[in-house]
Amino acid sequence: MSTPVPSALKIEGLGLQIGGATILKDVDLDIAPGSIVGVIGPNGAGKTTLFNVISGVARPTAGRILMNGDDITRSSVPQRARAGLGRTFQTSSLFPRLSVLENVRLAAQARLGGNYSLLRFPRRSDPATELALAQLVKVGLTHKLDTAAGDISHGDKRKLEIAVLLATDAEVVLLDEPMAGVASGDVPGLVANIRDMQRDTQCTVLMVEHHIDVLMGLVAKVAVMYAGSIIAFDTPERIMADPLVQSAYLGTAAA
Repeated sequence: MSTPVPSALKIEGLGLQIGGATILKDVDLDIAPGSIVGVIGPNGAGKTTLFNVISGVARPTAGRILMNGDDITRSSVPQRARAGLGRTFQTSSLFPRLSVLENVRLAAQARLGGNYSLLRFPRRSDPATELALAQLVKVGLTHKLDTAAGDISHGDKRKLEIAVLLATDAEVVLLDEPMAGVASGDVPGLVANIRDMQRDTQCTVLMVEHHIDVLMGLVAKVAVMYAGSIIAFDTPERIMADPLVQSAYLGTAAA
């Protein structure tokens, strides 16, 4: 009899209270390995806070978080990263004065370990540099290798963040509004980058996104948040037809 495969990410009864305010309440979520799942909801629903708790930026006051069957509820941010959790933020977290290549190379060095100096000029024969270059090929940024990350377009910054995640070999990836601020012409390429990342690495992706049309064509399931709780979790088609979702998220009365 085969051993059941644990969920890539399982959240049980997650809660967060700050002072007298309830930010998250009784959040349950079970995400299968290798899937792409979207999180939607109105502003203030708790989406980014949920990501902060999952990634260790904030500590929950109730519940627990399991990644690949291991309890990471009390793990530090570095411990979660070493366990295979990767994340992007609404605001770019790149090193703006380092080049595109250097940004990805830092992530590659962290993955490979060894006695690399983080400040020395990278050589093309360096294993970390070779790994970084391979990821930049995948996202189509090889023409910007020596450009400072702060000088590239917003769309290219998002692609660079994907390359950084690829270099870390993250197993569970949290994408917080990856399309935010991206020019419409850059959106299809970024969507392709996300889809290719999941396909090539078999990672699990959880993403918050306000571009509903983009999200629905990319994810297998959608979790809907409202007032700090998840009120629905289903396929995109069922979510968009759900009267509760239409009322709470879309702002229309149920038929």
